[in-house]
Amino acid sequence: MRKLFSLTAVSAATLALAACGSADDASTEASADTVEMPADSALAPVSDAPVADPSATATDAPEAVPAATATAAGDAAADVADKALEAAAEGEATE
Repeated sequence: MRKLFSLTAVSAATLALAACGSADDASTEASADTVEMPADSALAPVSDAPVADPSATATDAPEAVPAATATAAGDAAADVADKALEAAAEGEATE
């Protein structure tokens, strides 16, 4: 009886949502007036020259990381990996 009630409730909700939709006339064709930008103006050639941005602060080379910091990060990552392997092995042993 519960399955029948659930099926009836879902069907009623589906029909109610379908009744709330709108029906636009799909037979009308799109024209240049109905789109945001006609394709001809979007494909027009650009005649402006590029301008340098004085606020841009790009550098050619990234900052060098000190060797001690890189080594410490590598050691910390290895420790985390070892702990994860130990935890996984303990989890398999208890199952």
